[in-house]
Amino acid sequence: MEKSQICENIEKVKGKIESTCKKIGRDSSGVMLVAVSKTKPVSYIQEALNCGQVEFGENRMQELEDKIPEFDGKKISWHMIGNLQTNKIKLIADKVNWVHSIEKLKYLKEFEKRSNGNKINALIQVNISGEKQKGGVEPEDLAQILESATNFENVTVCGLMGMATFTDDPEDVRHEFKLLKNLFDEHQEFNSGSVKLRELSMGMSNDMEVAIEEGATMVRVGSEIFGARNYD
Repeated sequence: MEKSQICENIEKVKGKIESTCKKIGRDSSGVMLVAVSKTKPVSYIQEALNCGQVEFGENRMQELEDKIPEFDGKKISWHMIGNLQTNKIKLIADKVNWVHSIEKLKYLKEFEKRSNGNKINALIQVNISGEKQKGGVEPEDLAQILESATNFENVTVCGLMGMATFTDDPEDVRHEFKLLKNLFDEHQEFNSGSVKLRELSMGMSNDMEVAIEEGATMVRVGSEIFGARNYD
């Protein structure tokens, strides 16, 4: 993809967010766009940053560690959205702003331990698709994690994340987004201390409109902005 297309693509995605919110009576400022820059070069991220995009998501801890120093001193917010490995959390804990993929209490504890005072917004990933490869806690186990996550100083559990089944028709996964929103609502009673549930990260390039209709406050968009993913 030519880098000159990135700004135009960001505006198109923002337009979709705005039109979807208008249709259902929501304020579009309540939906954060996370540009998923995994496998993309630093130059693409810089182009998006120049266009006013501030939130960026990566799914590999090593790649995130490598990219962060390239933007030292610039206004940019980094989201870790992929699988976590306990022994690699130390690579990013003092630099990352958001972690979307918490599925075990031990990850929260490790981020707290390694944060070095950095304030981290954490989301508990819930398996809403039933696919084991998607990861996440089972819905019935969510309460147990929230009950045990109230005493952190540098980590705030501020919401839930879910990955829907990939499908050509987003309507096919509306029920999965509804499930996550229902869990979000039902677990508000666990808000205490460092648990402050306010964010719902769900929806990607192919299904973000349906996710927003069902209550998403964060959408993770990669290919619609940067083009098809580059594989190793």
